[in-house]
Amino acid sequence: MSTAPRPDTLSADAADRHGHRFLLIGKKTVFSYHLGLYHVPLHAFQLITAFGLTDQLRTTYLDDLAAHEDQQVYYSLFTEGHWPLQELVDGTRTSLPVELERVTVDAEGRRTFTPLLPAVDATSRKEDVVHYRPLVADAGYPDFLTELVFGRDDEIHLTHALAGAPNWDEVITTVDPQGFQPADLAPAAATLTVPSVKDPHGAAQKSPLTPGTRYEGKIGDRPVSFTVGRQGWWNNTSLNAQ
Repeated sequence: MSTAPRPDTLSADAADRHGHRFLLIGKKTVFSYHLGLYHVPLHAFQLITAFGLTDQLRTTYLDDLAAHEDQQVYYSLFTEGHWPLQELVDGTRTSLPVELERVTVDAEGRRTFTPLLPAVDATSRKEDVVHYRPLVADAGYPDFLTELVFGRDDEIHLTHALAGAPNWDEVITTVDPQGFQPADLAPAAATLTVPSVKDPHGAAQKSPLTPGTRYEGKIGDRPVSFTVGRQGWWNNTSLNAQ
């Protein structure tokens, strides 16, 4: 019987293992957001889905998040192996072993991956994939900040829509979202623009969205608004590494 490593023990090779990582986003419904890399073909995709997670994994994640919610702490699922993400979209991969990790960031931006649970099986359904798009380094940049919308009910998350490289990757959870509709969340993530915020056209050094600040956005011609809540992911380094 395998034993979970102590939560405060760093797996020395955690950041160097070969496989996919998915950031965990949300509380009521837990979504999985793929850690994309522009210049590694296997990982050059922005993907959002909702895996079926065991009760033990959900509870461990939510309890640890509650204990660290005010810190720059993220959570990821690591699954070993070189397999194409298209399998999740096509529905040919219906399960995968995942290990729960806490991801902490130091003052210099270095990430530490701390194991919380050994591998358990997660399930995957193609209908739970709400966004899948290849990352194209020479795609150019939009004029204004552009986000993808995902979530369920009143728990709505925004992730930066990745266009050209270099770029930055971020997921935030909204507070008091107004004007959003169920069709913005499923079956596909809607695209939202924030006309008051120019796109930085590069690897931003900090988020253009200020926590606690309210923004007006648009989905098509429809106005929406939200306050920036907790940051569930940030990356402007390995995303762009060549």
